[in-house]
Amino acid sequence: MNLSLISALMLCAALASAQIPCNPFTAPGAYDTQAWRAEWPGCPWEDGVSEGRVSVVARPDGKRWRIDYAPGRIGPSEGGAAWNQSFESRDEVVLSYVVRFSPDFDWKKGGKLPGLGGGPGKTTGGRKADGLNGFSVRPMWRADGRMEAYAYHAGQTKDYGDSFSLPKTFLLPRDQDVNIRLRVRLNHPERADGLLELKVTFGDTSAEVAARTMVWRKTPTIQADKVLFETFHGGNDLSWAPDRPCHAEFGGLRLE
Repeated sequence: MNLSLISALMLCAALASAQIPCNPFTAPGAYDTQAWRAEWPGCPWEDGVSEGRVSVVARPDGKRWRIDYAPGRIGPSEGGAAWNQSFESRDEVVLSYVVRFSPDFDWKKGGKLPGLGGGPGKTTGGRKADGLNGFSVRPMWRADGRMEAYAYHAGQTKDYGDSFSLPKTFLLPRDQDVNIRLRVRLNHPERADGLLELKVTFGDTSAEVAARTMVWRKTPTIQADKVLFETFHGGNDLSWAPDRPCHAEFGGLRLE
């Protein structure tokens, strides 16, 4: 590991409020598992890095992770990337970042973007949240570039997550920086007073959705403690899969 990478890692580690890398430290090009382990220490698993679907690109405001989505594939193990980074647990957290969809991005039926989670269990992929095993919430693009927050929470009535949609007239752009700001405040365990906020901005255009009666948990031991860096098409069948190669860039990650 070279000295510049070591210095960058030490600087990021010193920023206790961050607890996640803002941007890649490694040089533009291929992003291998060694670089991933250095930048995301403690992650127990990954999808997409070892398969070569993650690389680093340079932009004027800094480097970014580029994720390639495989045509005809869904889910992070075959068609995107995913890993989960733990941070110091808390009852309220904001995750923000920049995403840029490629000029030829195929929205198809929809897909996931990085979000937040907490608790001892994994509450995604049809694993229903019950208030004791945890929660998750991830921004999600839909057909034509519509946008929503997709949440697994103790108040959900079905196995899969609930959608909290931005206005249908708000459509994500291709080939333009999009700012994502996701806020979660956990509820008092005995009350339905949790908060979910998603604000999406590009240029002079913005839209947001908020829900203020969320039941994220039924015990105080559940707190926000993970960044779910997950992005892929899907959906639970191949009708969600993109028809052509496309990619997205991610950078400027912040925890508040």
